Amino acid sequence: ERLATLDRIRAGQVAVVVGTRSAVFAPVPKLGLIILDEEHETSYQQEAVPKYHAREVAMARAFINKVPVILGSATPSLESYYQARQGKQKLLVMGERVEQRPLPQVLVADLRAELKEGNASVFSRLLQDKLRERLEQGEQAILFLNRRGYASLLHCRDCGQVIKCARCDVSLTYYAKQHCLKCHYCGYTRAVPPACPACHSPRLRPLGGGTEKVEQELLHLFPGARAIRLDSDTVRRKSDYYRLWEIFAKQEADIMIGTQMVAKGLDFPGVTLVGVILADQMLNFPDFRARERTFQLLTQVAGRAGRGSRPGEVVIQTYAPGDATIQAVVRHSYREFFAKEIKLRELLHYPPFSHILRILVLGPDEEKCETGGKEIGQQINYYRGTAEVTVFGPTPAPLAKINNVYRWQLLLKGPDLKKMRQLVGSALRDVAQGGRLPRGIRVSLDIDPLGML
Repeated sequence: ERLATLDRIRAGQVAVVVGTRSAVFAPVPKLGLIILDEEHETSYQQEAVPKYHAREVAMARAFINKVPVILGSATPSLESYYQARQGKQKLLVMGERVEQRPLPQVLVADLRAELKEGNASVFSRLLQDKLRERLEQGEQAILFLNRRGYASLLHCRDCGQVIKCARCDVSLTYYAKQHCLKCHYCGYTRAVPPACPACHSPRLRPLGGGTEKVEQELLHLFPGARAIRLDSDTVRRKSDYYRLWEIFAKQEADIMIGTQMVAKGLDFPGVTLVGVILADQMLNFPDFRARERTFQLLTQVAGRAGRGSRPGEVVIQTYAPGDATIQAVVRHSYREFFAKEIKLRELLHYPPFSHILRILVLGPDEEKCETGGKEIGQQINYYRGTAEVTVFGPTPAPLAKINNVYRWQLLLKGPDLKKMRQLVGSALRDVAQGGRLPRGIRVSLDIDPLGML
């Protein structure tokens, strides 16, 4: 079916091609326009070989074919907006919603104050009141938390031990309904142990919250509420997604709880309230793009409220209510966010003011990965000389082991990507030809990676 579709496109029998990332390669014989909707989405970058970013491929095809490209987004990537501000791309702004509908009012709940006043629930009193209002008025709400399961980890109250995956260097997520622990990276599952494996204490307790916990606490607060959960645990097949979507569209459910699946593309006129359970987990992620992604995701999910005739409200729960990114979301101001973030990027020499080249050394033997990383690092430093390139590492990657594969990394940062490629190419060729890389390891390169784990 895919080949037949490509043949029809190649023969000029298709006027408009609509598709996901790979559609950018469609063999359109008379290409006249390329549109990338939601151009900021990280899914446009393919992580597997051949690695590419659909935006860069689109720009290259447009240049070759001398046709325009439209990059559409309510929250553009910093790189694209910076290019537009520099005059390298034309900036077109839609200042209002469709049919001039008002943007939702964004309210912030300070979780520090909630704890001080004895509220340890995942719901602030403000969000509880807003949910109660919607249920009484027969309106719908969406609750967003970008974490699955009941709790992010299970730990021992006596010795502090955290139950980890047997195959990955990550904690296991606790699922209360199934009473089990799961790894979200390799799929490893195990039963909840009766006692701590380290000190044999029976005092094992869950920490952190996920969508399953939100659902449980919601139904405890509002027993009569009709709730559905939309995450990759409840959506195993495409049919699951459409089934849940249809239930909510027909207003057979009052509240939808979900991960980033609920943040984009949903248009339910009955939704007048969006609740963000915890903004901090995104804001404090160990990645220089964390603030950008937080702004994008919060703005996108906020946009689900008030899409019908009734105005919408958004409640963002956070321990950092004064944070500049949160405040930019409150004021619906991308320009305010951009002005602050671009100064930080320039100060720290991060993209778009530099390029990052990541070298990942992978293998089943950690010692060999470390040795390989050090050999590559030594050769890069030998060739680097006075080049304007900063080298970090080698060090274990933030996710040091996934599915019994160890991961060591080097990061190169500099303004001249061509020189960085030449430097890394020469270094890798020398260590490979000199037999200095241990057997059984793989080397993966990524230019301007969108994920740093």
